[in-house]
Amino acid sequence: MSTSSSPSTALVLVDVIASFFDPAEANFYPEAPAVLGPIAELLATARERESLVVHAVERHYPGLDDFEFRKLPRHHQIGDTDAAYMPGFEPLPTGREVEVGKRRYSAFYATDLDLLLREQGVQRLIVVGVKTNVCIRATVQDAFAGGFDVWVPRETTNSNRPHLAEASLEDIERYFGRVPSFADAKDAL
Repeated sequence: MSTSSSPSTALVLVDVIASFFDPAEANFYPEAPAVLGPIAELLATARERESLVVHAVERHYPGLDDFEFRKLPRHHQIGDTDAAYMPGFEPLPTGREVEVGKRRYSAFYATDLDLLLREQGVQRLIVVGVKTNVCIRATVQDAFAGGFDVWVPRETTNSNRPHLAEASLEDIERYFGRVPSFADAKDAL
């Protein structure tokens, strides 16, 4: 809920799917599950306050070529187990939660996320999920380029390459947005 002195804020969950969090999946890394508790807390707050929640999830078409597969093995194909939501992180059918499928790292590239956010009057994004140095950074950079105030709470993102996660958070703070305290992010919802 926004007031004239407080910007409308949306929570953007990036790739909170089995691929990264389920030990049986190929992209799992041991540090990933550490972010689920803080993300769940922000998600509960957003739901309670009826903030817009965007579930930005990588979705590739089964059986079709995808440019991303030139860099990475086939992954996150619609219907596959690695593309499934982590239990408890599925979008609720409330009208205040939407899924935005993405075929690249950024949740903005070739999706309707920008249009969706502008139509809802959103000015600030709290971006959470994995991986800090890839999908989070790409999403944040595109959000900044589009004129959004972008926040990434440190507790809500990580990477299997911690040094790159730290460098990405430093760049986000310096060039693209804020790395706020968890409490400030929660209050902003």
